[in-house]
Amino acid sequence: MNDLMFRIPLGEWAADLIAWLTSTLGAVFDVIGDVLRAAYDGLTYVLAEPPFWVVGLVLAALALLARRSWQLPVGSVLGFAIIYGVDQWDNAMATLALVLVASAIAIAIAIPIGILAARNATVSAITRPILDFMQTMPAFVYLLPAVILFRVGVVPGMVATVIFALAPGVRLTELGIRQVDSEVVEAGHAFGATPRRILRQIQLPLALPTIMAGVNQVIMLSLSMVVISGLVGAAGLGQDVVRSLQSVNIGLGVEAGLAVVILAMYLDRVTSAFGSRSAVERARATTKA
Repeated sequence: MNDLMFRIPLGEWAADLIAWLTSTLGAVFDVIGDVLRAAYDGLTYVLAEPPFWVVGLVLAALALLARRSWQLPVGSVLGFAIIYGVDQWDNAMATLALVLVASAIAIAIAIPIGILAARNATVSAITRPILDFMQTMPAFVYLLPAVILFRVGVVPGMVATVIFALAPGVRLTELGIRQVDSEVVEAGHAFGATPRRILRQIQLPLALPTIMAGVNQVIMLSLSMVVISGLVGAAGLGQDVVRSLQSVNIGLGVEAGLAVVILAMYLDRVTSAFGSRSAVERARATTKA
């Protein structure tokens, strides 16, 4: 290897930053970790403690609410029965709790940033390269500082999941608001509506299908990170996938992987159905107007 004339000590700078954060804001990260762990434990208890058929019927009812047809609820019940039949129900509910908590945090951060980026060109120009960096950086790299800051367990996996899944929520929220017909916004201004009212009553309702597509992508990316969570000690399907790799246990890997697929299909269909319903309702409102 040729000697470099100079070397940028980027790795050393990053290590020094993490060390400074750990020593200076360690108590803050402990509080954040406790809050995330409590939210995860509470949701896991709600999902895993009742009999599986009760939770399965509730989730199927949610699917029926999203899409008023029998196919999705029936398919959901069959999928949940398969998860229970391969003895992965508790792990699946732990994974679902992790995905829901991480997705809720990512969505709560992404939508306001997307709104701000849509309304401010400077914010949009600043966030775009940051989002490119977040989407292209290998997810495993996020684990290194997360484990140092929050130690092993579900929390570092959750933090890495939030960072990894955040970008599409921001991008699609910004895109949805920018695609709202400018004439409709101008009509709101003409009637004396304030910018906040235009956002709340015009832009967000019209952009809702695109925003829901972003929510769908956030949830799907969060679910794709379950193996990452298993690598850092989080319970759930990811832990079984990691264990199957370590022991070359094909049966365990297939069962855990199938459970992940069923959860992914359920979450994808439900969120897509809610997005489709909002688009249909918007079309009906436009027709009536």
